Amino acid sequence: MPDIKVIIPAYNEADSIAKVIAEIPNMVSEVIVVNNNSTDKTAENAKEAGATVLTEIRKGYGYACLCGMDYIAKQSKKPDIIVFIDGDYSDYPEELSKIVQPIIEKDVDFVIGSRVKELREANSMTPQQIFGNKLATFLMNLFFGAEFTDLGPFRAIKYPKLLTLHMADKTYGWTVEMQLKALKKKLTYVEVPVRYKKRIGVSKVSGTVKGSIFAGVKILGWIFKYSLK
Repeated sequence: MPDIKVIIPAYNEADSIAKVIAEIPNMVSEVIVVNNNSTDKTAENAKEAGATVLTEIRKGYGYACLCGMDYIAKQSKKPDIIVFIDGDYSDYPEELSKIVQPIIEKDVDFVIGSRVKELREANSMTPQQIFGNKLATFLMNLFFGAEFTDLGPFRAIKYPKLLTLHMADKTYGWTVEMQLKALKKKLTYVEVPVRYKKRIGVSKVSGTVKGSIFAGVKILGWIFKYSLK
C-alpha cells in the first residue's frame, strides 16, 4: 500500500474541520491541517481530531498548501501520494479511496475529483463558481487540448510528480496552476466524479463579490499566461 498524506488548508473552519478529519480513510498515514491565520478554534479542533497542525500566518490558499508541502519535504520518509481536500466539509472525505484508486491501480499521475452536476447537492456551488469552472476548463481545453471539466480542490497526485510542477501560486490560482503545469509536464490525469454538498460556514472566495472577482482574475491570468508560452 502506498504512503498517502493529506494536506488540508483551513481558515476559520472550526465547525467543520474535525468532521473532515474523522471521515478520512485509515489508508492515510498523516493528515496535515494548515491553519491559515484562523481567528477561531480551527487549530485546536484539528489537533484534537488527530491531525498534524501547522501554522501559516500569510493568508492565502496557495500559501497554506505550500506550507504543508514544505513540512513534508523536511521529512526523512517521503510519501508516494499527496491528497488535497478543503476543510469546509463540502467534499465527502471517505471518497478519498476513490480519488487515489487510478494512481494505485492504473499508475495515473494526477486525479481530480470532478463535482459533476448529478452528484452535487442543490445550491452547493454558487452561480459564479459554476460559471468560473466552465469558463476556465473551456479555455484550458481550447488552448491546450485538455479534457478537464472542473477545478475541484479534492485531488490527488504522485508526490514526485508534484515536486516537478514547482508550485508557486500563493492565493486563488493554486488549483488551475497545478492543472496547467500538469498539462505542460504531460502528466497522465483523469477525473473521478465525486459528490459535493453545501459547505459548513461561508466561503472565503465565492461567498463574497471581492473574493469571486480576485479568484476569477487569478485563474484567467494563469490560463492566458500559459497560453502565450
